[in-house]
Amino acid sequence: MNQEFESIPKFGFGCMRLPLTDPEDQTSIDIDQFKKMVDEFMGAGGTYFDTAHVYHQGASERALKEALVDRYPRDAYTVATKCLAWAIESAEEAKQNLAVSLERLGLDYVDFYLLHNVGGNRTARFDEYGMWDFVQQKKAEGLIKNVGFSIHDGAETLDALLTAHPNMDFVQLQVNYLDWDDPVVEARACMEVAARHGVPVVIMEPVRGGRLADLPERAARILHEAAPDASLASWAYRFCWHLPNVISVLAGMSTLDQVKDNAASFKADKPFTEAEQAALDEAVAALKSVPTVPCTNCRYCAKECPQGVKIPEIMGLLNLELMVEDREFVKGLYSWQAAAGPASTCIECGACEQMCPQSIDIIDQLALAAERYE
Repeated sequence: MNQEFESIPKFGFGCMRLPLTDPEDQTSIDIDQFKKMVDEFMGAGGTYFDTAHVYHQGASERALKEALVDRYPRDAYTVATKCLAWAIESAEEAKQNLAVSLERLGLDYVDFYLLHNVGGNRTARFDEYGMWDFVQQKKAEGLIKNVGFSIHDGAETLDALLTAHPNMDFVQLQVNYLDWDDPVVEARACMEVAARHGVPVVIMEPVRGGRLADLPERAARILHEAAPDASLASWAYRFCWHLPNVISVLAGMSTLDQVKDNAASFKADKPFTEAEQAALDEAVAALKSVPTVPCTNCRYCAKECPQGVKIPEIMGLLNLELMVEDREFVKGLYSWQAAAGPASTCIECGACEQMCPQSIDIIDQLALAAERYE
């Protein structure tokens, strides 16, 4: 990892869930509160801010200008933003996103620019629009310092993308202790793929969208007994801060108290002791102790499905609900992770069940998912 990346503190600020003055209006960011959060974060030594063209319907970038860019010298922070090209109807509009983001942010250049949520069928739109060459061109022009992409797919897809695009400066991956050995997310395997390609990582979802900060009692009790004064969130961040080949670990913070808690954890951070690692392993085992769908993500079912149902992803979401006991959270994930092949499109042909090495009752599980999440 280059010296520039090594100088960035690993405590990163994700600007996707900023405080609002009106909970029903995603653009109503509480600027006064956000300024206090930025000041607390910067005072703790943080410098890395992550936003996107679509966060808070564009208001996140504007708020970052007001709370950060207008108030701190340019060399005091780094900013990452993203282009969600697969959700845009034309190449011209997708390419215009960069200029719009720079204007919203009040910046002459962006430190990290990401092609947003590449992978699966979404990759085709980035290819069709020529986005890979576009970002390299803008990097050569000085509008972007570092080019990368974010991805929620598994290790095989990541390997293929990094092989096809070896000039990526970094990649953003979903990594946390619950997903570390998950057969669908494959966080460990993805980290290994990135390292093999020599591409450093920005970690997203270290607290699994907040779920690892609010664990079921069977897991929370274990961690509280091991470290009574430590927040549950701090366990998740500490797991990620000490992984190799990491530029920054993003904390999606919504309150000043969250910033203070995470900053305190970062300042006092040290690797897990042997006893702490054993406690975390025990907590993960407790989370996974409930009976789950025995899906191993072999994907034989997906290859045979005539409807393109996102079967392994849906099985993984059913399991996630069982582990974290939060249906609404999983329903939110389902709304985009299964959008390209929802459970309700299953025609009950049985091809998937014939191919499943685990003999899973896939048709019944898909009906359950449709009932719960659609």
